[in-house]
Amino acid sequence: MQLNDKKVIVTGGPTREWIDPVRYISNASSGKMGIAIADAAYNHCKELIFIHGPIDASLLAGKQYRCVGVESTCDMLDAITRELSPNLVLIMAAAPADYTPVAKSPIKIKKTNENLVIELKRNPDILKTIAQIKKEKQELSSIALIGFAAETTDVIAYGKTKLVEKELAMICINDVSRSDTGFGSDYNEVTIMLADGKILQVHKMTKKEVAENIITIIEEQL
Repeated sequence: MQLNDKKVIVTGGPTREWIDPVRYISNASSGKMGIAIADAAYNHCKELIFIHGPIDASLLAGKQYRCVGVESTCDMLDAITRELSPNLVLIMAAAPADYTPVAKSPIKIKKTNENLVIELKRNPDILKTIAQIKKEKQELSSIALIGFAAETTDVIAYGKTKLVEKELAMICINDVSRSDTGFGSDYNEVTIMLADGKILQVHKMTKKEVAENIITIIEEQL
């Protein structure tokens, strides 16, 4: 799959699900991997859009492609959906929150002597939602979905499950429990699975180098 005639959307970073005006649910994703992939894809594709959650603004300094900031998982889904078009490749490197509070308090929740219980509900699964849109709209059936699986145990098994359940062309699986390649690190190591069952290994290197390998694999293997 050559990217020179493709629109590419790359996502990166975490999302935030607000509990009250001062507290939120999030995760430790820095957005570095997503930015590295966006940088690597930029000179290969027709158009590049980077949709990101709350990340360090200095990481975006000087970028030549369009950057779209969002807050919540639903915000990220909405931003992606607005950009859907034929000949699109979506590389979902972000780590959106899976759950959100059922009700957000309009005022700060005060500390008491009692335990606090917050009821959470599932957020929409972004890739599953886009896969369903592909099925419903013939003109979008050519969209290629590429996912990431940030896991801590049984990483290959969980990654394979996500590849199948989300109807992906490819998934990049990484073990975020490792301090040398996890969230915030400048290094990564990924196992790549393709829809046809092929497995490729990208050994530990800088996230920039990993990203370049991922783009090469997309162009040569998909």
